[in-house]
Amino acid sequence: MAEQSRLQTIRQRMRDDLTAARGWFVRNWREHRWFRWGSALLALGVIVLVLGWTLLARGLPDAESLLDYETPLPTVVRGVDGEIVHSYARERRVQLQYVDFPTTLVEAFLAAEDKTFFSHGGVDLAGTANAVFDYASKMGSGERAVGGSTITQQVAKNVLLGDEYSVTRKLKEMILARRIEDVLSKREILELYLNEIPLGRRSFGVQAASRAYFDKDVGDLDLHEMAFLAILPKAPERYGRPQHEQLALARRNFVIDQMVANEFITPEQGTSARREDLGLVQQRQERSADAGYFLEEVRRQLIDKFGETAEDSGNSVYAGGLWVRTSLDMELQDAARDALRTQLLSYQGNRGWSGPVATLNPDNGDLIGQLRSSNLGINYEDWRIGVVTQAGGSSPTIGLTNGETYPLTGAPDALKVGDVVAAQPAGDGYRLRAVPEVSGAFLAQNPQTGRVLAMQGGFDARLGSFNRATQALRQPGSTIKPFVYATGLEHGLTPASQVPDQTFCYYQGANLGEKCFRNFGGGGGGVHTMRWGLEQSRNLMTVHIAMDAGMPNVIKTFEQLNIGSYEPYPAFALGAGDTTVERMVNAYSALVNWGRLHQPSVIDYVQDRRGKVIWRSDQRECTNCNMPEWDGQPMPRLGIAGKQVMDPRTAFQTVHMLEGVVTRGTAVRLRALEMPLFGKTGTTSGPTDAWFVGGSPQIVAGMYVGFDQPRNLGGWVQGGNTAAPIFKRFVEASRERWDGDEFVAPAGVRMVRIDRRSGKRVFDGTPSDDPKAAVIWEAFKPDTEPARATRQDEIAAKRNAILEQIRRGRVAQTRSTAPARREEAPSDFVEQQGGIY
Repeated sequence: MAEQSRLQTIRQRMRDDLTAARGWFVRNWREHRWFRWGSALLALGVIVLVLGWTLLARGLPDAESLLDYETPLPTVVRGVDGEIVHSYARERRVQLQYVDFPTTLVEAFLAAEDKTFFSHGGVDLAGTANAVFDYASKMGSGERAVGGSTITQQVAKNVLLGDEYSVTRKLKEMILARRIEDVLSKREILELYLNEIPLGRRSFGVQAASRAYFDKDVGDLDLHEMAFLAILPKAPERYGRPQHEQLALARRNFVIDQMVANEFITPEQGTSARREDLGLVQQRQERSADAGYFLEEVRRQLIDKFGETAEDSGNSVYAGGLWVRTSLDMELQDAARDALRTQLLSYQGNRGWSGPVATLNPDNGDLIGQLRSSNLGINYEDWRIGVVTQAGGSSPTIGLTNGETYPLTGAPDALKVGDVVAAQPAGDGYRLRAVPEVSGAFLAQNPQTGRVLAMQGGFDARLGSFNRATQALRQPGSTIKPFVYATGLEHGLTPASQVPDQTFCYYQGANLGEKCFRNFGGGGGGVHTMRWGLEQSRNLMTVHIAMDAGMPNVIKTFEQLNIGSYEPYPAFALGAGDTTVERMVNAYSALVNWGRLHQPSVIDYVQDRRGKVIWRSDQRECTNCNMPEWDGQPMPRLGIAGKQVMDPRTAFQTVHMLEGVVTRGTAVRLRALEMPLFGKTGTTSGPTDAWFVGGSPQIVAGMYVGFDQPRNLGGWVQGGNTAAPIFKRFVEASRERWDGDEFVAPAGVRMVRIDRRSGKRVFDGTPSDDPKAAVIWEAFKPDTEPARATRQDEIAAKRNAILEQIRRGRVAQTRSTAPARREEAPSDFVEQQGGIY
């Protein structure tokens, strides 16, 4: 009862007070005009304030979105050994957890930016009042007023609003700051802030800035370095510049003093830190492996799968924080790059300057600034890329990206201002160097998996991103012939089958008439084994095989091996169709892999920022591989990868014949490597391209040399003397990676002793290591072995050999009386391929 009486008393008193207040308001409203005006203005102000607040708050982002916010992070790329080789980043960003930030570093930022952070509710009223006063005093002067923003407000600006300079943005910032404080804890706000704050040198967050300014991780920073990072939010692009060093020192020491005043550090620590220099490192290029063509191919594929920016997907290349494991083998990549460059420079020889890398327009302003924006560069010995700033006369000059200019020697009269050229330090200046005009490509692959191990798409990716290994469509020439021979093997022929090396003509219709083929360098005649025809790259024998097997079947083989899709014309059997180095290497890999074709891959798998695998190239399922406990059954095994596109026995027979190309054929110079190798050279009409594709059971590589706009390389150029040396240098530079294993035959292959020249089976001879041995081992499918040689066969073979020697003598005599022409090597060492004549 007493409690109820007390409540009634309170209610009665409130009613009396409200009645009195209402009476007072009515009385003053009736009696005083100023009261009526003041009340109306007050009501209007409240209405305006409520409306303004509503309008500002209505379109603001939801603070709760920060609960799911993920810092935009670059994509990190690892090589085959797990080492980081590159990152795809337009900004430097590294995300850390709150516990990863040293306490002293956090305190430095609190001292510099918001010492009352842990006590305010998102907005510091005293700081805001000071900012309003400063804004009013600088209005119209063009100067930017102090911000007065708390750390929470800076998070709202950096993550949700943007950096617009206006009063309305500041008000929105304050509203969002209050909301953020209701959503996130103080530690979560600080973590977001320290990961997102822009600190100059393209760095966002303190870890990225620590690397950019001191080349250290945050855990390794000294006190004076932490204080320097804490001054950067005020002017991130100013304090890091050499011309503002004194300003930076003064501001850094102020922060140190504030840390002492707030008892974050002792006075002795502060005194010691103030004595230190800034100690900034120079801005450095992002560390990256010299594998530009490979890494650009990875980037293209990632963008196709996941998008480029955060607007495309949450796992985008430039914001998703992906971790990418690639098949890049840096040892093989370096060997491939150097081998190709050496051959291109060798071909360039003494041909002199071949023209500028690019040309800039002097009318567009600062040439050195244009050069910086072009991102052109070179990584060969100590060469540099520069722009000609003065030409003609006796004192041409070159400008480099660091802003310095030097005298340029060795400059031809054709040099013009604005030409971008390569140069090498020489004395007090630079000497002009010729980047080879001829180009080419190299690609190495694991034939058992399809993983691309090395890729070089030209002289240097910094000179242009066009990747000739994957994008350049070239005629493969004689490197296509093994697949013609494989088609013949699939349709009844054997490596010992006799094929005519004689002119082949066929009627193409009334409009085109008769087409006839001939061998490279002319010649021909007689009948020879398939093996000999492939080893010596005989055009006529290849055409005979293609027509006997049926050109539609040959074209089908090309398509099954993903070399290309062509019309069923004999010219395509000699390499007239366009393809790429990547496709040719992959097709040769299928031969090594017993006819099983893989898709070439540069990416093994992709993980998201949390380490979850979101894509992998090997899509095979492994049932029960993730069992929590062993069920006692046999261990789960992955299925066979790849697609069977050729009879394994046919594939091995072809590889076995291609070993002969290295032993005694057109790639004989590779025999000096003294290891089991197979391969095929190729030279297209002109010649315009020189090729070699081949390798071992573990590594298959392909390469070509040619001009981007195809033209004659010179009559002396052949695949054997121009492309094969690239492969030889590649192997020599990575010799320990070649284990010397023999090529293994699949089930169903019979190794039979035959006479190498006649193809007849023999029983009384033993194959030897002599490359010119009369008796060799040959691979046959069951029931296709040749009959035993007879005495009459031996006599006929000797007669044919004598007649061949007589014929060569007559040809030599004819040439001695004919006008001078290029000297040709013996037939065992010359590639008899060429293009279509």
